[in-house]
Amino acid sequence: MDIDLKDRVEQILNNGITERWWPVIATEAVGEKPVQLVRFGIRLVAWRGADGQVVVQRDLCPHRGAPLSAGFVRDGRITCAYHGVQIDTEGTIADVPALPGCSLIGKRDAVRTFPVMELQGAVFAWFGEGAPAIFTPPEEFTDPEWTGFLCAAEWKGNYRYAFDNLLDPMHGAYLHAESFTFAYGEKEDTFRTRRTPTGFIVEKEKQVGVNFDWTEVADTGAFWVRLDVPYPPAAGPGGHMRIIGFVTPIHENSCEIFFWRMRKVSGWQRDMWRFLYRNRLEERHWHVLEQDRVILEIMEPEARNNEKLYQHDIGVVQVRRLFEAAARAQVNGLAQAAE
Repeated sequence: MDIDLKDRVEQILNNGITERWWPVIATEAVGEKPVQLVRFGIRLVAWRGADGQVVVQRDLCPHRGAPLSAGFVRDGRITCAYHGVQIDTEGTIADVPALPGCSLIGKRDAVRTFPVMELQGAVFAWFGEGAPAIFTPPEEFTDPEWTGFLCAAEWKGNYRYAFDNLLDPMHGAYLHAESFTFAYGEKEDTFRTRRTPTGFIVEKEKQVGVNFDWTEVADTGAFWVRLDVPYPPAAGPGGHMRIIGFVTPIHENSCEIFFWRMRKVSGWQRDMWRFLYRNRLEERHWHVLEQDRVILEIMEPEARNNEKLYQHDIGVVQVRRLFEAAARAQVNGLAQAAE
């Protein structure tokens, strides 16, 4: 890999691979008023059109650059607070009330509008330059037998460190040793990886069904992880808790985590588990996530440049290779588009 290509790949890796779908905000966080957020270093505005669907656009009025998020929504349009310029859900300038007949009216693509979809209580957006890829979501998102809760939070650290953490099952026996579910099992083991049609699984060789012993990473038009947290009987019906996780870049040194905590339960058992989760388990799970957040936030941004990896880190190595290949493909795709 030449030096210029290596630098471009590293820049994409640090800032985020845009040629994928990424969750950007919880659906319930977008109400009647526009919401400002930042993803991939881009200031965005999320709002709802007349049909109730979420719209994600660049938070930049095409007139003078004021933030559209400071305005309001009326008649299915977002209206800039500065001079009243109205933008529709496609990014077209729909009206300039201050100057009837203004030549700007009808200008298409005046505000970049990102393709979006809503899944399992989150808004996903496509940040790539080309046509959106097909996104095949985790089966837990589409199988009605699964139910769960979305947990979203901002972490002060590069998104890749959060992915590394998820592909490192051994940390559960140490960092989370005093938690409700990770207090069981051995503190030593070796790991292996297995290829899947969409990614790979990293798993302990000796210990199965205890603690946090495997993680799957997949690339299905989006990068996501799947893992199980073994539950003791006191956690109610449904067996292990399944976690589906995404991590979206905000800036180079901050990210937004989206973790779905799910169980395959039905009937009265589903109602029992959802009640139990909200009233007892949720607080404990946030406590575990806080342990991850704290350790990752106090790491130096360039910590990976001083690592001494060993056998337990094969999952970390593999996910980094997956991301690097995707970043190289993005660089090559941009170069071909420019020719």
